[in-house]
Amino acid sequence: MCGIAGKVYFKKGTTSEPELRQMSASIIHRGPDDEGILISQDRKVGLVNRRLAIIDLSVKGHQPMNYKGRWITFNGEIYNFQEERNKLIKEGYQFSSKTDTEVILALYDKYGTKCLKFLRGMFAFAIYDKAASTLFLARDRLGKKPLKYYLNKEVFIFASELKAILTQKEVKRQPDFLAIYNYLTYGYVPAPSTGFIGIQKLEPGHFLSVDLKTGRIRKEKYWQPDYSDKLNLSIEAWSERILNLLEESTRLRMISDVPIGAFLSGGVDSSCVVAMMSRFSTKPIKTFTIRFKDQKWNEAPHARRIAKMYKTDHRELTAEPASAEILPFLVKQFEEPFSDASSVVTYMVSKLAREEVTVILNGDGGDENFGGYDRYCRLKRDAILENYKWFLTKVGLPVTSIIRTPYFSQMNRFLNKLKGSLADRYVSYNSYFLKADKERLLSSKFYEIVGEYDSYKIINDVFSASGVKGADSALYFDITNYLASDLLVKVDIASMAVSLEGRSPFLDHKLVELACQIPFDLKVRGKCNLKYILKKAAEKVVPQENLYRGKKGFSIPLKDWFSGSLKKYSEGILLSKKALSRDFFEEGEVSGMFEKHGDNADFGPKLWSLLSLELWFRAYFD
Repeated sequence: MCGIAGKVYFKKGTTSEPELRQMSASIIHRGPDDEGILISQDRKVGLVNRRLAIIDLSVKGHQPMNYKGRWITFNGEIYNFQEERNKLIKEGYQFSSKTDTEVILALYDKYGTKCLKFLRGMFAFAIYDKAASTLFLARDRLGKKPLKYYLNKEVFIFASELKAILTQKEVKRQPDFLAIYNYLTYGYVPAPSTGFIGIQKLEPGHFLSVDLKTGRIRKEKYWQPDYSDKLNLSIEAWSERILNLLEESTRLRMISDVPIGAFLSGGVDSSCVVAMMSRFSTKPIKTFTIRFKDQKWNEAPHARRIAKMYKTDHRELTAEPASAEILPFLVKQFEEPFSDASSVVTYMVSKLAREEVTVILNGDGGDENFGGYDRYCRLKRDAILENYKWFLTKVGLPVTSIIRTPYFSQMNRFLNKLKGSLADRYVSYNSYFLKADKERLLSSKFYEIVGEYDSYKIINDVFSASGVKGADSALYFDITNYLASDLLVKVDIASMAVSLEGRSPFLDHKLVELACQIPFDLKVRGKCNLKYILKKAAEKVVPQENLYRGKKGFSIPLKDWFSGSLKKYSEGILLSKKALSRDFFEEGEVSGMFEKHGDNADFGPKLWSLLSLELWFRAYFD
């Protein structure tokens, strides 16, 4: 696991060691064990690497690494590298290290850009090929490792984090208000935007090829989830396949030359991962949990049940409202507008784990693969109603408009929503600010900048372009967008801030591809039986009390926190005359949220998103 960066001058200008070391210093937390700098002979190309040593701790793992005249800076882990290494050795390839990094270079030597299909793991890397005069950059299929870049006619700059790109003299800090407008809907900045004009992030499952002579860039998608090939198997057959592949993906992610542990919430996904880990460890697995004093949110007892069952070495940490005081630090770490409040507890549990381990396994991806969110139930219903949309809107709407009773009024509102697209309805189930909310919140000055732009276009484009039908469209969107731009960002940034490597067995691409073949009705059974097939499979390894309890989600009790000490802290920032966002938000609308928040109204997520945005403005534009 590492942090990577680099800079390319196309015509005028040459790169220097001081500017590369600036980039390196800004991401030292991603790799405190070693630093590497490469500058090409013509000084047009510079590569940077910060190393967190996981595999082959010797100096032979130093990067940037050379193989047959090609240089790589690599962030991630390739879990099948030993298998691919052995194949290459049989074909005459020789290796000087035991690293996965060198195997990537050898595969690139043999297959070129098609090397990506042989890589099983998480990665973001750049390969400088002097002979071909190209720079080849790629990001893993699911987007577990970040890769961001800046481009103009004279220079190309890339890095694991924006913080490195922003150190360079060519990059001017300008907020991207269209990205901010999207952020207010989704709670994150959808790719390829970042919140900064001129800086983009490479989408999951894509690569870039940069021609160093002309400055031309080619972007290509090399993988996407395919939901078209459904299999008709029995519950028993599906259960066996799921557990076998989860066991394999977990075993591969336990390859490490440093201490390893697991996040454990006591939910289905993390419990399954700990169960699988216990099969491959002769020592007790180290597990880590966040607990809350409010029992409505506290999952610690469920985590303890799993810890006891598998005899883990278990540690817990209590999250208090005062924990939100680390928000300014976290906002700067996340570097893009980001409103997932669980980033606080993710950082806390990462910091706790880093005291004892360097690698942590988690349950990320279980919900997106197997249908674990309540919104999937609503979309399943909506997908069925699409077949009757004409009748319901053309006949049902007039009837419900005439009959004035509470029931028919509610039905009328529902049928009016049905007139919109399936994508429109889906995004409304998980939005921070709906269209009507933003119309009240945003100032005329903001609308002068963004014009008539509609944030819902993003999800509509994904739904229509994916070729996926029905309720599977929601899974496709969440895998390719929500997961990559929210959940994986949260874990990557929060864990790497303390130099901890996170690994996700449920996001092994082979397991994702298997999950795509499972009929949606086996994921969301009946009206709303979530993760049905995964729970049936997990019955062999996880207690019923953990499998069939109510879902809490890994977050913080914002409703309670904004009724307590966090309220005063947030008001002091959002309603301050020094607030940089004052010109863009209607102050009365923001103050009204604070006033109305309480037992009968929960504005916690909205206030948190605005607070995070204001702190982001202060961190990067003050």
